[in-house]
Order: sequence, then structure tokens, then C-alpha cells
Amino acid sequence: MLVLSRKKGEAIIIGDGIEVTVLGVEGDVVKLGIQAPKEVDIYRKEIYTGIQEANKEAAKMTIGLEGLKKLEKRGKT
Repeated sequence: MLVLSRKKGEAIIIGDGIEVTVLGVEGDVVKLGIQAPKEVDIYRKEIYTGIQEANKEAAKMTIGLEGLKKLEKRGKT
């Protein structure tokens, strides 16, 4: 892990197109501004972890032949 110290208004660059700027510090809360290309997804870690878990659960699900037939019927309506 790279550890950096930055003051309000200072920034870091990640790769060619992501800039993270410290907007403010209030107590133990740091406000960050992130500029990135539109095609780059940005999530808070707890949201990203939740998405990953939901995807893992969905990948575990199985559907039988009858379930496939029901899905096929729904698609035709």
C-alpha cells in the first residue's frame, strides 16, 4: 500500500486519467473529489463489496428446465 500525506487542495494522479483531490478535512472525515473518465466506475468500498457478494450469490443459483421454460414464456409476451 502506498501511503501519502496530502493537504487540502492537493491531489494525486492515478494512471493517465484519474485525479483524486483532498477537498477538506473535518475531524476524522476527509472529503475527496475524484475526476475520472466516464467509463471508469467509482464505488465506495462497502458498496463495491456488496455488489461482489450479490454477484457471487447470483452465480451460485441454478435453474432447472421448468424454470428456463418459464423465462422463455416471459420473454415472448
